[in-house]
Amino acid sequence: MRFILLFLLLIKLTSFTLSAHARDKVGLVLSGGGAKGTAHIGVLKVLEQHNIPVDYVVGTSIGAYVAGMYALGYDVDEIETIMLGLPWSDGYSDFIPRESLFYSNKQHRDRYNISIRLGYSDGEFKVPHGLLLGQSAYQILQRSTDTVSSFTSFDDLAIPYRAVASDIATAQMVVLDSGSINQAMQASAAVPGIVAAVVIDGKTLVDGGITNNMPIDVVKKMGADIVIAVDIGSPLADQSELTSTVSVLNQLSTILTNNTSLAKKALLTDKDVLLRPAIDDLSTTDWSVMPQALILGEQEANSQSAALIKFSISDHDYQVYQDEKKLKARKWFDELPKHIIDIKIRNNSKVENDIINLHFAVKLGEELSKEALDLAIDRVYALDKFEQVTVEFNDTAQGRVLILHTQAKSWGPNYFDFGFNLKTDFSDRSVTSINMSYLMTEVTSNGGRWLNELELGWETLLASEFYQPINREQDLYSRVRVSFAQDKWEKTHLRPELRNDYYRGKFALGYNYSFNGIIEVGAIAETGDLSLDSTVPGETGDLSLDSAGTDEFDYETYGSFLTFGYDTLNSINFPTDGNKLLIEMKWLNDKYSPLLAETEKDKAVVFTFDWRGAIGLGGHTFVGITSFATIDNETDFSVHVTELGGFLNLSGYQEDALIGVHKAFAAVVYQYDLGRDIPGGSGLPIYLGVSLEAGNVWDVDETVKYSDLINSGSMYLGTDTSFGPAVLGIGFATGGEYSFFLSVGKNW
Repeated sequence: MRFILLFLLLIKLTSFTLSAHARDKVGLVLSGGGAKGTAHIGVLKVLEQHNIPVDYVVGTSIGAYVAGMYALGYDVDEIETIMLGLPWSDGYSDFIPRESLFYSNKQHRDRYNISIRLGYSDGEFKVPHGLLLGQSAYQILQRSTDTVSSFTSFDDLAIPYRAVASDIATAQMVVLDSGSINQAMQASAAVPGIVAAVVIDGKTLVDGGITNNMPIDVVKKMGADIVIAVDIGSPLADQSELTSTVSVLNQLSTILTNNTSLAKKALLTDKDVLLRPAIDDLSTTDWSVMPQALILGEQEANSQSAALIKFSISDHDYQVYQDEKKLKARKWFDELPKHIIDIKIRNNSKVENDIINLHFAVKLGEELSKEALDLAIDRVYALDKFEQVTVEFNDTAQGRVLILHTQAKSWGPNYFDFGFNLKTDFSDRSVTSINMSYLMTEVTSNGGRWLNELELGWETLLASEFYQPINREQDLYSRVRVSFAQDKWEKTHLRPELRNDYYRGKFALGYNYSFNGIIEVGAIAETGDLSLDSTVPGETGDLSLDSAGTDEFDYETYGSFLTFGYDTLNSINFPTDGNKLLIEMKWLNDKYSPLLAETEKDKAVVFTFDWRGAIGLGGHTFVGITSFATIDNETDFSVHVTELGGFLNLSGYQEDALIGVHKAFAAVVYQYDLGRDIPGGSGLPIYLGVSLEAGNVWDVDETVKYSDLINSGSMYLGTDTSFGPAVLGIGFATGGEYSFFLSVGKNW
């Protein structure tokens, strides 16, 4: 029976081949046009409705994507489902989601909240080759095409295929006809200066629209007798719209792309068909227009159906044509063994292959879905050591060979990071600070790194830290940190201004028990000078030594500590999922001069507990916050203070308004994302939030009482910006306390 079926299929294919030779070959050309690329799907739908075969397909940019999917053997409905279901806007950012970062990298990003990439090496400052690295765009393509193999020739696809890119070094067109189809798509769409270029066979490739946005010549060279060309390029802007530098640059880009299209359209003959959907009013970067562009593409093809149906073939011949495509596609979708028999790492970085393989975590002998592959790539990229992480497959009769490519950051290995904070209560208090770090990575063979930090503004910090992994897996480490800092607490009607200038040294042995958590034990030593400017009358608390003038005393403290940290929050500012927990114990010996005699020491045990967790349901988020601190010591004084006051920290009080050594605080926060309800919005979250809070602080000799708790709350609007979070709101508390607040760049 199987022999008879194969014989009949052979007869059908033979008859189709003979009829195909008797008809003209149809070549399809799909131009670039960004988010308007779904118009190509609309055209393909009409071609299939009229039994119009496509013998060759060529594309540029988004056209290369649609053409590549069709060439692989996906039918039009599948392409529509895949394309409309992908998060294309994610391609506008290559920053690793916070929840995916290593624990220490989460804390570093929270502090340095300005999203720029700047490095220094070989005596010069360096930046990436594009505003975007292309990693997110690559993974979107990877999710589209499944785990397909590399091809020795794109002629072997269900439909012979070409992608057009441009060599940025020579300004010459490059026709991609083999290799990884994902990489070919990515290179064809890499907008120069915006998306990092793609290196293929030693050539640095960018968007093909620069040199050939309508590659009619390419499809003719492949053998097409008839060309159906779909033009979705952008029109030129009116003079009245050229009002900014950006608009002028966009116009220059459009002129360049349109000129290449005009030159190639001249190659069309009377028997060819040019389709120009009515997409001029649609944006190339707003992916919400995709459904509309699809309809417009279909409408344009239907309007020219009289010209297109001349290329139709019979139902029988079209079915044979479809069967032949499916038979070719089976070679990479069905027939060959899919289990992984070998993993090869092409590592262009100083990161150990063992570390990469540990996080890639793909097992030999098992099949790998595109979802599992995407997660595996995410795990390696989340190490935050690579510019790009890509894969390709080589299929053999025994199974699949997976090749993992890692590319070191081109602006490394030493990096600058910056942070910025602005806080005001709209009265007499406005605080600004900037901070900068210089991180040197891979300074030892085992992944050591040296971090130097500087903060200027209301408070000051100068610090240097050396981090050294101990074992090959890099889950055990040592950390040495020295710093000078000046902490300040602004005067209030209850206390004078306080200032603490101190030097601190810290040594820790740590264990990264997971990507999201650490355990550290170590030793700490600190020496400082605490001064109180008590020129303002009123209560000054236990920290004051005199009722007037400036009081100062020196202190020394040393001891040991134990820290447990866990962090899976997806945002430190406006989380919608995850938890952040920090527990710390310190065993200290304190000396205060002149409070204590020269030989006297105050033994202290300090305990702190901080937790924040979030649960999101659609646009609704519920956040819980708990903070507790206490000390057990032998005197009625301690320099180890904790604070309350500020946004979501007893919001009715100004920042750090309350100081003590014992603290209890809890809050429940509700946030709603207004941004999702704004028609035509960019997707930027705009949170409307309210909080209910309770807490207080107590001095050393005071008893912590439930009846002392202060009730507080807030209402606010907030969002994340390129300078960190921004929040505007009002806080209120029992006793008539209230505060208006604006904060930009503050990670609370």
